[in-house]
Amino acid sequence: MEKKEMQQAAEVEKKTERIWKRKHWHPILSGFLILAMAISFFFLLFRFEDLCAKAGALISILMPFIYGGVMAYMLRMPCNFFEKHLEKWLPKKLKKRAGGFAILLSLFCAGLILYLLISMVVPQLAASISSIITELPGFAERTSKWVEELLADNPVVENYLQTAMEAVNMKIEVWAQKDLLPMLMNMVGGFAGTVSTVVTFLFNICIGMVVCIYMLGSRKLFARQAKAVVYSIFKPRWAEAILSEVNYADKMFVGFFSGKILDSAIIGLICYIVSLILRFPNAMLISVIVGITNIIPYFGPWIGAVPSALLILIVDPMKCIWFLVFIIVLQQFDGNILGPRLLANSTGLSGFWVLFSITVFGGVFGFVGILVGVPVFAVIYDLLRKLVVMGLGRNHKLELLGLGENEGKRQDSLQEEQQDNQQE
Repeated sequence: MEKKEMQQAAEVEKKTERIWKRKHWHPILSGFLILAMAISFFFLLFRFEDLCAKAGALISILMPFIYGGVMAYMLRMPCNFFEKHLEKWLPKKLKKRAGGFAILLSLFCAGLILYLLISMVVPQLAASISSIITELPGFAERTSKWVEELLADNPVVENYLQTAMEAVNMKIEVWAQKDLLPMLMNMVGGFAGTVSTVVTFLFNICIGMVVCIYMLGSRKLFARQAKAVVYSIFKPRWAEAILSEVNYADKMFVGFFSGKILDSAIIGLICYIVSLILRFPNAMLISVIVGITNIIPYFGPWIGAVPSALLILIVDPMKCIWFLVFIIVLQQFDGNILGPRLLANSTGLSGFWVLFSITVFGGVFGFVGILVGVPVFAVIYDLLRKLVVMGLGRNHKLELLGLGENEGKRQDSLQEEQQDNQQE
């Protein structure tokens, strides 16, 4: 009896201690956390520029690892493909080295593709640029003759144009003295900085190649370690949800970029073939511009059409009109037939959200934001959609999403199971 009374007394003491902690320590701890968050917020607010500078310096230091990570992510799928088939074909003694052979084959294929592209495109680009340079004086002469013939019959317009030209010449002289000369001096002085930037970029690429090889060789180990860290921090249910979202993001990026690159390559090839058939000038240069800019969603086709049309306009204005008609037809074919088949609605975003993501991410992160803005926003959109569905299911308001009765019941049952798991 005395032991039971002592145990009961100890339990009562523990309960009173827990109650006292809840009443006294929890408010103190909450107040301390709120105060620490407020101090951190004001520190970030007043030291924002310094923090951005430190972050930029850190990113520049980690740039080789960023390049290596991007290259490893792009080569991950072909590396897995080669490793899977090499494990079947190689003898038992060499199966352990299938991963190394797969990495070598992936790097060899990537280098071969780059070499073929450069060997085919660069000579054509050089020829196109040289032809443009030779055509510019003739274009300027033809334009001046056309303007003279136009003004010969319109003396009033000629007077206005002469006055405007005099004003423009004066402004050009002032601009050349005040702005152009200092700009040229700065360019000459910044030549060493440009060379240093190029050398740094090449150095980062070389180090990035080494990092890429290491990351490809240890990709399975890194995946296991990351999974172990997630399960060690979060409960199994939340860990599975996080890993599921990471897998969704991976599928989103791979599906979007692989489909978009293939789509852009096909569009560039079609543009080159049609340009040769219709004898558009600078066919290779125009096709490269159209194909590369087509990678950019929504705005890309029109960004590539403008400089391409100007390049044709210099040589033949009539063919420029035919080129614009062809580009409109080509983009309709890409947007309505080819693109949906290759991408297969990989992002699940409407046109409004695509435009929104490109505008926001492009304004914040520049050209990189334009490229990755759509898949990143698609992942954020999917995460918010799941949170909204979870909240509506908890409040039994799934009918607001327009779901069917069976789907609503299924979501309700899932929410009840999740609540039971939380209680457990």
